[in-house]
Amino acid sequence: MKQLLVTAVLALMPFALAAQDSDRPDILFIAVDDLNDWVGVFGGNPQAKTPNMDRLAARGIMFANAHSPSVICNPSRTALLTGLRPSTSGVYDNDPDWREEEVFAGLPTLPRHFRDNGYRTFGAGKLFHAHTFGGTSSHEGLNDTTAWDAFHPSLTRQLPDEIRPPFPPANGSPLGTAFDWSVVVADDMALGDGQVTAWIERQLGAETGSPRFIAAGIYRPHLPWYVPQKYFDMHPLEDIVLPETIPDDLEDVPEIARASYLDSTEWHDWIEESGRWAEAVQAYLASTSYADAMVGRLLDALDSSGRAGNTIIVLWSDHGYHLGEKERWRKMTLWEESTRVPLIIVAPGVSTPGTRSEEAVSLMDLYPTLAELAGLETPGHVEGQSLVPLIRNPDAVRDEPALTTFFYNYHSVRTERYRYTRYADGSEELYDHETDPNEWENLADRSRYDELKAELARWIPAVNAESLSESPGP
Repeated sequence: MKQLLVTAVLALMPFALAAQDSDRPDILFIAVDDLNDWVGVFGGNPQAKTPNMDRLAARGIMFANAHSPSVICNPSRTALLTGLRPSTSGVYDNDPDWREEEVFAGLPTLPRHFRDNGYRTFGAGKLFHAHTFGGTSSHEGLNDTTAWDAFHPSLTRQLPDEIRPPFPPANGSPLGTAFDWSVVVADDMALGDGQVTAWIERQLGAETGSPRFIAAGIYRPHLPWYVPQKYFDMHPLEDIVLPETIPDDLEDVPEIARASYLDSTEWHDWIEESGRWAEAVQAYLASTSYADAMVGRLLDALDSSGRAGNTIIVLWSDHGYHLGEKERWRKMTLWEESTRVPLIIVAPGVSTPGTRSEEAVSLMDLYPTLAELAGLETPGHVEGQSLVPLIRNPDAVRDEPALTTFFYNYHSVRTERYRYTRYADGSEELYDHETDPNEWENLADRSRYDELKAELARWIPAVNAESLSESPGP
């Protein structure tokens, strides 16, 4: 009787732990930097051309309402990969080195957890936060060096993300190469993302008797937008349609929300004055199509390996991206453009091809989801909720909304219908996505929504860790 009970329990697990390690599922973990919802199947921009991400979504489930834990690289990636929200850890911006902080002591990161449980782990490119210098990225950055059996590039060298020398700015921007775009005369695979992709392809094709956690960090469409001509040609300048905007968009938002971070409004002023808005949109679309081509190569390599039927695939981005909406560029806001991210999961035997969920979910949910799918115990420190119930049944209802944090005590709660944001000074925003998908009408000061605001506000952390940064931001 006891044996029958054990057998029944194992049968209910997404992937039962098998006697042979080779029968346990592999993980292909794909991170794409600064990718918003301008992906074909996500519908953020009808001009997007991303056939490979679209075909990945056709193989599994897409989460159409997924959001990042933060709206800048380091806090978002640190939260996802360590399992601790920014409000718990105090990592609110790009400065803190999480590896040196006591709050993380003894806590396994996501890849380390898989390595500790018998997986061979391989990583390449930007996964944890990586510092960038003039278009060249040091992928060592804040990497968990204990998490990998092998990592590319080696932690002692830098990998160029582009070929063309970074100075002067190709587009004449007075803002420097930080906001630059240009065609590069180079083969796809000569670029940094191409080299990362080629290394991951080799790992996917290698024979191994152990289950593998293989992670690829694709840098584009992060700035500067340097990609080959063919990707610009996919998006002719004369066909570019600019994002929808209204002239008085910011009149009803709190003063604290109008503040410019990363010189975002200055960028917008220059874009408008120079008449280069369409050029910038074209360059972002081109860079996204280049990233999509790298995703296609990874999928082809996996299919050629013969292990696709026993490989869980996850594709995600660390945060969204503004391209002129609300007079902003880049990220670092608590509006939809900055928090919403693509999230696709393929779990053979669990997910149903071509399905989608509209429930609000968080990238914080990836750690417990992958652990459950692989039959591993989720460490007790991990904050987030497994997505396996939604993967099994995309129509299932979820109670917990998605929470995004930006600096100390700036929070935004996203449900299937509403976004409620509260800033450190107590000012608020409330949007109804059923009637206002562009978040043009702030409803927060209307008394009939007081009860709704109170219901949403209960998801805002009652305690916020002090910032670990010497420059804690606003």
